[in-house]
Amino acid sequence: MFDVLIIGGGVSGVSCALVLGSAYKKAFAQDKKIGIITHQKTSSLQEALFNNAYGIPAGKLGSELLTESLEQLQDLYPHVTQIEGEKVLKIEGEYPNFNVITNKKSYQTKNIVVGIGSANTFAIEGLMHFVEPHKKTIAEKQRIQLKNDDHKVTEGIYVAGTLAGHRSQLAIAAGSGASVATDILTLWNDGISSQAHDSIRK
Repeated sequence: MFDVLIIGGGVSGVSCALVLGSAYKKAFAQDKKIGIITHQKTSSLQEALFNNAYGIPAGKLGSELLTESLEQLQDLYPHVTQIEGEKVLKIEGEYPNFNVITNKKSYQTKNIVVGIGSANTFAIEGLMHFVEPHKKTIAEKQRIQLKNDDHKVTEGIYVAGTLAGHRSQLAIAAGSGASVATDILTLWNDGISSQAHDSIRK
């Protein structure tokens, strides 16, 4: 049983995983089991080139970021389980007992974060009734989003990145994933607002 299972190995999903993973020293997060299904084949980063993203050297390829971000997650926070080579097909159940079914296995989790793109090919059974037209892209692109209130779709299910209704910009997607992570940390901390920071002073 995962405490949270993140779907998607792109910017918003990995950003969420990094923030959650970095909170392992906090008493309320020490025993939490975190997983991420790192499917990246449809990520818009595959063909991206970055010159205008804060903190990222000019000329960085999105394909490099995809690889490097998962390596960073593994090196710094190996307690976050990375699930490779699987695609989510269906979600069953309700909070706090969801069943996430992939093309290979199934996983139980208390919370879900959906951090995949906003293409209209989205087809996760159990979430389709939350799908609506994307509010911040031109209609011709036929993008979709999941209905949500500040990233929360329903009890125990969160959405991040473009699928949450944000525009396609790396900094926005990363911030969206981090925002969801701090909401989950706050949930684990009995509703007391929480975030995770490192400091050179400690």
